[in-house]
Amino acid sequence: MTDAPPAESFWEQHHRARRDGGPGHPNPVLTQTAGTLPPGDALDLGCGVGGDTIWLARHGWQVTAVDISSAAVQRVRAHSRQLGIDHRVNGEQHDLARSFPAGQFDLISAQYLHSPFALDRTRVLRTAAHALRPGGHLLIVDHGSAAPWSWNKDPDTHHPSPGETAAVLALDPTRWSVVRADTPHRRATGPGGWTATVTDNVLLIQRHDRTS
Repeated sequence: MTDAPPAESFWEQHHRARRDGGPGHPNPVLTQTAGTLPPGDALDLGCGVGGDTIWLARHGWQVTAVDISSAAVQRVRAHSRQLGIDHRVNGEQHDLARSFPAGQFDLISAQYLHSPFALDRTRVLRTAAHALRPGGHLLIVDHGSAAPWSWNKDPDTHHPSPGETAAVLALDPTRWSVVRADTPHRRATGPGGWTATVTDNVLLIQRHDRTS
C-alpha cells in the first residue's frame, strides 16, 4: 500500500487491523428509515464492516456496498456469502474523492461520512442526490457530538447541523425536498463496551423529478 493515497492507506490499515467479529450492528437511523420504505436498490457509502449492508440485504434490498478500503469490501462480501445473501450484495472499492459508483438508486445511505483526510463531502453528497431515482431517498447521518472513543476529539470541531448541510448542498427545492432534519440523541456503545450518549445530525432528502 506504499503507493496508495494517504486516505486509502489509513483506512486499509484500519480495517486490516480489525478482528473479524462479524458485520456489526446496523445504524439505528438507517434501520428506522429503510424499514418504512419498499425494498429496492440501495447504495451504502462507506460501508465499513458492513452492518448496514447486511441488514439491508437481509430485508430485501439489492445493495451496492462501497468503501475506500479493499479489506472492508472483501469482508462485507465474505459475510454476505456466509449468510447466503451474496446475490443481494455488490461490493465496490471507491475513493469517493476520486470516483463514484455508477447507477441509480432508491436509497443512498451516507452514515458518518467523515474523514481525517481532505474530502469534498458537498460534491460527494450532491452526486449522491443526483444518483437517486424519482421518489428515492438520500439519508445523511453525521456526528452531532464527539464520543469518548472518537478519533476526532478536538473540542473546537464544528458539527454542521442538518440545516447547514442542506444549505451547502443547495439542491433545487422543486426537484428535491427535505423529509427529515433533526438531532436525536441515543445511547451508543463503543470499543470495549464503553457507552455514552451521543447526538446524531439527521438529514433525509427525497428526489421528485424524473431523471434524464
